Amino acid sequence: MFESLSKKLEDVFRKIKGRGLLKEEDINAALKEIRMALLEADVNFKVVKDFIDDIHVRSVGREVLESITPGQQIVKIVHERLIQLLGGSSTHIKFGSRIPSVLMLVGLQGCGKTTTAVKLANFLSKDKKVYLVSADVYRPAAVEQLEVLGRTIKASVFLHREEKNPVNICAQAVEQARREGYEVLIIDTAGRLHIDNEMMEELSKIKEKVNPAEILYVADAMTGQDAVNVGAKFNDLIGIDGVIMSKMDGDARGGAALSLKAVIGKPIKFIGIGEKVEAIEIFHPERIASRILGMGDILSLVEKAQASFDEKEAMQLQRKIKKNEFTLEDFRNQIKQIKKMGHLNDVIGMIPGMNKVKNLQNAQPDEQELVKTAAIIDSMTRKERLNYQIIDGRRRKRIALGSGTSVQDVNRLLNNFVQMRKMMSSFSKKGSMKSLMRNFPF
Repeated sequence: MFESLSKKLEDVFRKIKGRGLLKEEDINAALKEIRMALLEADVNFKVVKDFIDDIHVRSVGREVLESITPGQQIVKIVHERLIQLLGGSSTHIKFGSRIPSVLMLVGLQGCGKTTTAVKLANFLSKDKKVYLVSADVYRPAAVEQLEVLGRTIKASVFLHREEKNPVNICAQAVEQARREGYEVLIIDTAGRLHIDNEMMEELSKIKEKVNPAEILYVADAMTGQDAVNVGAKFNDLIGIDGVIMSKMDGDARGGAALSLKAVIGKPIKFIGIGEKVEAIEIFHPERIASRILGMGDILSLVEKAQASFDEKEAMQLQRKIKKNEFTLEDFRNQIKQIKKMGHLNDVIGMIPGMNKVKNLQNAQPDEQELVKTAAIIDSMTRKERLNYQIIDGRRRKRIALGSGTSVQDVNRLLNNFVQMRKMMSSFSKKGSMKSLMRNFPF
């Protein structure tokens, strides 16, 4: 999401970090470029003004102008201010003491509330027993959609075929959740194309009836400052406790995420980063700020790897590599695990310094290459995957035909695989196996 902003800020910092001495006019010129970058990223103009004014005051002090590394000092100041702008620190959901704890999701139609409800349920189900209910009686098949999505994570959904009153539906769902021992109830409320009195009155009645532990506003990151303005109205009319940013993996410029806390005064608690039910993560301001400035995000990368890779399988793989028994089937399984971690661009962006590599010509990670590689291996028989040496010219033609690729593609894959086995074997013999496994899951 922040790729454009990140690139522009890196260009600014590259200029000032290359100088041994900075004058106030140099800082002013850099801040002017930062201001333009933030405005082009659709950050609220009042937020930008306060942001630049604060950085200016801190940057023209003696500790910066007389520093041995003034450019790095300014980067440090911008990083610290970005963290504050994004909320300071991660904020968790407050469930309260009542059972079940009711979480009420609100937002406009099309913002992704239903998928967000299921993602949140999947996330919370690691520690709690979660129940879902749709209070949308207006959108065709809204209840059925939640039911179908709920089945994908094996979550229970409160069904109401006859009842048409959203307030009654929510009250009945609370009672059912209490009877069946659910700890959390997530309410997927109805949205509209715009805020109107009827919707707000309905939400107010639901709030009064079920007394939610938290009301979470689902903001569509793709709508920019409109998401901020709508969030401010929701907060004024019914009160919200936090924000979930959906569609953060899209082409939005990121202005909403950088403006919400400053404008509404409510923290972003989660972000949606893809279409899969696992594609939701806790919002960490310090990590996002580091990503924006191209510093990477190793902690999030490690967490993604831990969630995607099975420790037992990793140990088995380690033993195979030591014995030089790594097969194409193992390689295919590792590709699947890597894809679970998310979009390749996002994963690489979490590695410190890799933003610079990504911006080099012909150095862009190619997601399609992983897809093509997996397709070629899937077109092999199990016997071929376990012993690549039996794959002769006739077999290569069949594999290429079955995977929709060329014989050259198959040859390239096999050659790369042989080189990979040699590299792994070399690491193992040098006693660097632990280092290899720690840095590369495949």
